[in-house]
Amino acid sequence: QVQLVESGGGLVQAGGSLRLSCSASRSIFTMGWFRQTPGKQRDLVAGINSGGRVNYADSVKGRFTVSRDNAKNAVYLQMNSLNVEDTAVYYCNAADHPGGLGTLLSYWGQGTQVTVSS
Repeated sequence: QVQLVESGGGLVQAGGSLRLSCSASRSIFTMGWFRQTPGKQRDLVAGINSGGRVNYADSVKGRFTVSRDNAKNAVYLQMNSLNVEDTAVYYCNAADHPGGLGTLLSYWGQGTQVTVSS
């Protein structure tokens, strides 16, 4: 089992920035962030493995940066140039295996609300 604790959500104006943090209770291969709005599925925003390989949703490329600190078992999401469409609950996710993010074998944080006002 892995416990994930998130922080950093909040309210920001369009064009602003926020940084999300997530700490895991142990080392784990791949970590990332998903987001969800009411009535919609939870979608991958960004992922990063322990080797530093990253992937992003097209909608956030060039604006969001995912990073991790393996020594702290932590993953971060720097969000810049935020727009109202980025408003969602953001969930930290982690998995022990390649391709495991978002699967039944992955672990979820409790979620943190990000609200972007116009």
